[in-house]
Amino acid sequence: MEYTTLGNTGMTVSKICLGCMSFGSSDWREWVLEEEESQEIIDRAVDLGINFFDTANMYSRGESERVVGNALSGYDRDWLVLATKVFNPMDDDNPNAQGLSRKAIEQELQHSLDRLGMDTIDLYQTHRWDYDAPIEETLRTLDDAVRRNQVRYIGGSSMWAHQFAEALHTSDSLDLERFATMQNHYSLAYREEEREMLPLCEKEDVGVIPWSPLARGYLTRPHEEFDTTTRAETDDYAKEHPYAANGGQEVNERVEELAEDEGATMAQIALAWMLHKDWVDAPIVGTTSVEHLEDAVAALDISLAESDIEYLEEPYGPVPVSGHQ
Repeated sequence: MEYTTLGNTGMTVSKICLGCMSFGSSDWREWVLEEEESQEIIDRAVDLGINFFDTANMYSRGESERVVGNALSGYDRDWLVLATKVFNPMDDDNPNAQGLSRKAIEQELQHSLDRLGMDTIDLYQTHRWDYDAPIEETLRTLDDAVRRNQVRYIGGSSMWAHQFAEALHTSDSLDLERFATMQNHYSLAYREEEREMLPLCEKEDVGVIPWSPLARGYLTRPHEEFDTTTRAETDDYAKEHPYAANGGQEVNERVEELAEDEGATMAQIALAWMLHKDWVDAPIVGTTSVEHLEDAVAALDISLAESDIEYLEEPYGPVPVSGHQ
């Protein structure tokens, strides 16, 4: 395993972050693993040197946090870096169990701590932008959570660059805890973040931990096979993103071609491309098998020439912004 410093936090994380949306309950989504299978993957991740785990309160309506907390309870908490998120609805009968108001954040943070079985969350992230709660209120609440030692660092996820800039400016002007990370939608098949968000993060020394670096599986197999996967058949979001649009299919074909040349999997080539990007700290890789986890870690050993990177990127054309609008 290789390690890096997460943004300007000084905190050391593995260069692969294990995404935990696939752990929890198949009652939530068909492709999600139950606790015993989840434990096996988490144990192997630790064996491989992964110390960075990302979940969210909404994943399996809290079950992911509980499963991850149980799975990691036997390991050295000081070595682990645990991230979770808040924003999405957690109780259909409670309108305050969602969003980024002070009430919502404080009660949902406590619920997350209880499910995880932890006193402090290393990285607490806003899952989306809340158009109903003033950013000042959200940031003051998060700042209070840091001062209470319930949270060590705060981060944002998937928003417009102007919103993120506003949040950073608000923290600076009010002397509040600053977003230290951005968890955004980014992959070879979706590069719209390169226009504004990623240059902003680079300028502000914000850590970048992209979600869906394999484009929800689109970059792991030939594009004509994507529709045959359980994920594609049962996850509506997988088809909502414009991965195959405006050059996306050719990008997929070039990943397949280079994988054959390198004796690697398509997933390894797509991850290796991302790991070569200076503005990326650690892609968040979700998996439902130990084999795919091991493949992801092996991507750290793949060195791509500049010509390979240019070849993979060349077909890409602009696509509609996807993932937060």
